[in-house]
Amino acid sequence: MTVAKVMWVDDEMESLEAHRRFLELKGYELVTFTNGWDALDYLGKDTVDIVCIDESMPGMGGLETLSRIKQLNAQLPVILVTKNETESLMEEAIGSQISDYLIKPVHPQQVLLSLKKILDNKRLVSERTTAAYQQQFRTLLHDLEGEVLPHTWIHVYNQLMYWELAMAQGDSHEMLDILAAQLREANALFFKYVSRRYASWIQFPDEQAPVMSHQFVEKKILPHLVPGEKLVWIVVDNLRYDQLKMIEPLLNQHFRTLEESAYFSILPTATHYCRNALFAGLLPSRIQQQFPEHWVRDDEEQGKNQHEEFFLRQQLKRLGHASLSCVYKKITDHAEALRLADHALELLDHDLSVVVYNFVDTISHARNEIDVLKELAADARSYRSLTQTWFTHSPLFAALKKLADRKCTLVITTDHGSIQVKHPIRVTADRQSTANLRYKNGKNLSFEAREVFAAKQPEQIGLPHYGVNAAYVFAGNEDFICYPNNFNHYASLYKHTFQHGGISMQEMIVPVLRMTGKSVHL
Repeated sequence: MTVAKVMWVDDEMESLEAHRRFLELKGYELVTFTNGWDALDYLGKDTVDIVCIDESMPGMGGLETLSRIKQLNAQLPVILVTKNETESLMEEAIGSQISDYLIKPVHPQQVLLSLKKILDNKRLVSERTTAAYQQQFRTLLHDLEGEVLPHTWIHVYNQLMYWELAMAQGDSHEMLDILAAQLREANALFFKYVSRRYASWIQFPDEQAPVMSHQFVEKKILPHLVPGEKLVWIVVDNLRYDQLKMIEPLLNQHFRTLEESAYFSILPTATHYCRNALFAGLLPSRIQQQFPEHWVRDDEEQGKNQHEEFFLRQQLKRLGHASLSCVYKKITDHAEALRLADHALELLDHDLSVVVYNFVDTISHARNEIDVLKELAADARSYRSLTQTWFTHSPLFAALKKLADRKCTLVITTDHGSIQVKHPIRVTADRQSTANLRYKNGKNLSFEAREVFAAKQPEQIGLPHYGVNAAYVFAGNEDFICYPNNFNHYASLYKHTFQHGGISMQEMIVPVLRMTGKSVHL
């Protein structure tokens, strides 16, 4: 059986007969040419899997042949074979998108290894990843036995996401299914863990409690405000850990990572609560008490995050930083995003610059309504890919690249994540209860106790109390809440959508990256 079809272009092809015989014994089919013109004619009417090109051919040289091949088929992998090891040649070849290069004299085994590396890379990586995961499979959830601390949950979630991202590069659907089952099992344990401990984290925080939304500025921002240096804090709304890992390689081209950490979002894991707590440095119940004119109830129509800058300045004042030079920007449309990119360096006119960027949350909500986006973000893997594509071409990335050339600290985080929901559960409530599918806030809520985390005394978990018989319930795992009226219709409508507001690692464990520009330290 033929492994692959290889084109080899070299003006001294007769001297490579040993390579031909060796590769054919290994199952490869070879077509050979002594010049670039004949090779290009062949590629114009036939196909090959990979090309080997001699760099120093007379007439049309190897690099020119390479360039013309890429014009015909940009995705065709090419190996450059050369006697020349100069840096300028390597830079030109790499810039022309070669897949590998070999230095003459070349041994047949070297050629074979290069072909395998390029053609079989996906399969080999998949096999190695699967084997490594199988070795760790039994120990991963073992970490959650006994007395578990929040940092253990962060570690386990990071590991699960690491393996999911690694396996997504291959085609091991069976192992991905096993990993998905393990993630569901971990989330079931996480739901129980948070349900038991959340009230104590709120009422009696200690060193073992996680850093939460209302503590973020004090714990994660202010310690890194260095006199004479600038800090830019980017909050990308609804950015999951795995999505941040997808854009991190792009950031790493321009920034050096100083710290990668996480904090826990408060409940509900919804923008109204999380981001107000993030900027106010207060739990929602305290915000309502201290600033009643700025707190909007769930059942009220007006915007619920209109006072973030006010809350931030009040928090800085309370923490003894009233004189800090600070600017706050919220990006909610493309025109504002373009202005941010054009004027990015103006952020460095202040000690602390805060940018709230709403695009990812917009994708999430639009996906639930637009059929095309449902196909583009059908699952977590495609949702990550869509986020990566957006970020690559976004004004936000353009702005950050400008900052990379200046001395500043960059902190990137979010307010909460999201989870793809699959299992509807029934809850009844008064008409004025919230419309969110992962939590409900209202009076006379009726539910199956084992299916939700219920807070019948909201003030004990730092949430506003709206009268007698008012409570909150939170869904966990992959559940979403539907009312009994027309249950089947809404169960079908919202199944497989990405939602937030409840209890899952994807929603509550919030990633944080602290970085600085690479070029500043060269």
